[in-house]
Amino acid sequence: MRIRFGILGTANIARKAVIPAIQNAQGAEVVSVASGSGRAREFAAEMGIEHYHDSYEAMLDDESIDAVYIPLPNTLHKKWTIAAAQKGKHVLCEKPAALTARDAMQMVQACEDNGVIFMEAFMYQFHPQHEIVREVIASGEIGDVKHMRANFSFYIGDKPNNIRLNSELGGGSIWDVGCYCIHSSRIIIGSEPLKVYAQASIPKEVGVDLSAAGIFTFANGVTASFDCSFERQMSNSYEILGTKGSIQVPFAYRPDAPGAGGFVRIKNSEGNVREETAEGEQYTLMVEHFTHCVENKQTPSYSGEATVNNLKVIEACYESIDKNQPVELV
Repeated sequence: MRIRFGILGTANIARKAVIPAIQNAQGAEVVSVASGSGRAREFAAEMGIEHYHDSYEAMLDDESIDAVYIPLPNTLHKKWTIAAAQKGKHVLCEKPAALTARDAMQMVQACEDNGVIFMEAFMYQFHPQHEIVREVIASGEIGDVKHMRANFSFYIGDKPNNIRLNSELGGGSIWDVGCYCIHSSRIIIGSEPLKVYAQASIPKEVGVDLSAAGIFTFANGVTASFDCSFERQMSNSYEILGTKGSIQVPFAYRPDAPGAGGFVRIKNSEGNVREETAEGEQYTLMVEHFTHCVENKQTPSYSGEATVNNLKVIEACYESIDKNQPVELV
């Protein structure tokens, strides 16, 4: 069985990463693309896709499509996820799934009500380097985890029309790259933050956070920190500090970038360092996990509930920035 995908939109992330991943994945194929801008035919020809639709509605009415991938602007994710669910289409939705936890709850509920699978496309988590991290922590090699720090930044340059800088479409460094840091902290530590404190640089002429940083407090005194930015060179790593050692993942979120790679550096309390490497195409692995869940009617390892919880933390970060004080999560 092959899951037949339709692509809602012609975003660069679809062109450069997700469509090639679907085309390379076992049990999946791209059969159509839809665009309301008149670019569907050209885009389909460019990507080697056989069919196209000139509206999203037509795509959702196409009975030959089993699932849709949604790479639309953040503010449109809710509308088209719910519309797709109501037409019986499974949904792989680009991150962030929504701009509020409440909206995400409604999206997840719509998918549950219509018997379709929903998954937010945090691709990095499917790279095998993170399984190494989990195994090292579980083994007790670095002792008890006490702190995790994560960062994800790139230089956006002078691009005033970049969607990431549009406040009306959910722009901002936390929404675009900080969300990865927040996500990985929750997943690796294995619990939800109790308190959040964040700060950001938000120039009035831009209206979104160009840089941000924050700290989370978890149960039992465990803490995590993050920083993200559109104003610095590419950096995407995390480090976990324990009572007996540490773990570094130098290319945590984009091991596929030029000059990067999947590897984990483990250091013990005596200063001895070892490295473990891991290979895998994270976008393809994400698609294959999603299609497996569709075929077997299984909840994805990254569930809708986890999506909602991640958005609660992101919302708390922005609330903390607005109030200039810590925010408790209950």
